[in-house]
Amino acid sequence: MNLKAIIHDAEEGGIWAEVPALPGCVTRGDSIEEVTIHLREAIDGWLAVDGVPDPLQLGVYQIEATSGSCSNGPE
Repeated sequence: MNLKAIIHDAEEGGIWAEVPALPGCVTRGDSIEEVTIHLREAIDGWLAVDGVPDPLQLGVYQIEATSGSCSNGPE
């Protein structure tokens, strides 16, 4: 499963990310690495609440990060 995440600069500092295909699936972090870890946790939680007991049963998913306004991290 491929999911697209959009990463943004947070006004209060750090960054936040959203997964448009999963309404309400958002997270934040202080770095790209941290927000990526939190994205995986948020996606797992979203899928579990949506009735998928074990997201890994769906196969491995990839996160494609797209920068909204984020200037932190490699391009």
